[in-house]
Amino acid sequence: MSKDEIFGFDKAEDSPGFLLWQVSNLWQREIRKILEPLDLTHAQFVVLAVTYWLECSGVETTQIRISDQAKTDPMSTSTALRTLEGKKMVSRFAHDSDTRAKLVRVTAEGKNLLKVAVREVEAFDERFFAPLGSRRKDFLKGLQGLCDV
Repeated sequence: MSKDEIFGFDKAEDSPGFLLWQVSNLWQREIRKILEPLDLTHAQFVVLAVTYWLECSGVETTQIRISDQAKTDPMSTSTALRTLEGKKMVSRFAHDSDTRAKLVRVTAEGKNLLKVAVREVEAFDERFFAPLGSRRKDFLKGLQGLCDV
């Protein structure tokens, strides 16, 4: 069987999925290097950041809302929140009217850590995505469109 019988393109670089996988791996590897000294996994960082973002937006910050916003599965979100709670970065408590829901708040320690982590992650993002130049806004719109699918 030939390459042409399996793949619908001439070069591997013509596959958007393959390129996304490569870029994602490169980006995630560097993010891990940034977050490791802060004792955060990438999932914990995203959940912490989304939690605080929702909290600042005045939205009722439930685990399911965090999961929806982060586009993570509820079980992974719950695991990350449990770990963050153990690290005293968030506090979770029962919802007043929905016995199934848990509300989440970022603690003072969590806010302090998040401030450092976001500054470092955003600085890296600026460097990593700099080659996009003036195409950055179009790139972001494209990614947002894919998230909405």
